[in-house]
Amino acid sequence: MPHAEVNGQRLYYEVHGEGDPLVIVMGLSGDLLAWAPQIPEFAKSYQVIAVENRDVGRSSYADAPYEIGDMADDTLALVDELGVDGFHLLGVSMGGAISQHIALKAPERVRTLTLGVTWAGGGRYMQERSRLLGEQYRRMSREEQVEYLMLEGMSEKFYEDADTVAWLKRMMLSNPNPQDTHGFVRQLDACGRHDVRDRLGELSMPVHVIGAGHDLMVPPWKSTELAERIPGAKLTMLEGAPHLVNIEDAGTFNASVLQFLAEHARSPAAQA
Repeated sequence: MPHAEVNGQRLYYEVHGEGDPLVIVMGLSGDLLAWAPQIPEFAKSYQVIAVENRDVGRSSYADAPYEIGDMADDTLALVDELGVDGFHLLGVSMGGAISQHIALKAPERVRTLTLGVTWAGGGRYMQERSRLLGEQYRRMSREEQVEYLMLEGMSEKFYEDADTVAWLKRMMLSNPNPQDTHGFVRQLDACGRHDVRDRLGELSMPVHVIGAGHDLMVPPWKSTELAERIPGAKLTMLEGAPHLVNIEDAGTFNASVLQFLAEHARSPAAQA
């Protein structure tokens, strides 16, 4: 299994397909299984580079707190290790926060930036929200943690099909690399401190913000705020969609991502 020793971490990654590089960065608690509906489709047209963040999946676990910017450095170091220069970049949720930092750190390398169900910052409110959720999460059993993440991530409509709910729960509980609670809390704490609202005006590459109208974890108005702070950003609001729209409605999500990429297929990287 491919790992890269970069930035003081041992990161698991996979590369699929051929074409222009497309780096994809997953959110809180998600490993590459969370990209299962996307990787085969995206790999038909792009060289998909998918990385598991520190503190999840088959990547190494940290031994101290860190910031979202550190996770951005992880991804950039991995891309360097693979010898990739310019690339398209897609991040969802926490992965979208990481991707904002990547684009700010290396704008000359990011051809397009797609930010799904993510946020630009939230100040002390987000820090308090992360602290309280972390305390609750520590008290939950593994099964309760899965049930909580499903409830926050999926829609009311999804829960009307009991068989599908039971199937997803089984799949999540059977993950051979379940995230350690301490890893979840460290990622969550870093999310609470993420705030680049005052810097987003620096971005000049084509940017696509995808929001979800029924998102409980990242309210849709945070997607609107994010798009408004980035000059020329395109905002797509998927009405009625939940936070885990890439899983529950993968077809719509994939089409939205691929259409934007096709529109900017030959975009040069932004100037630093």
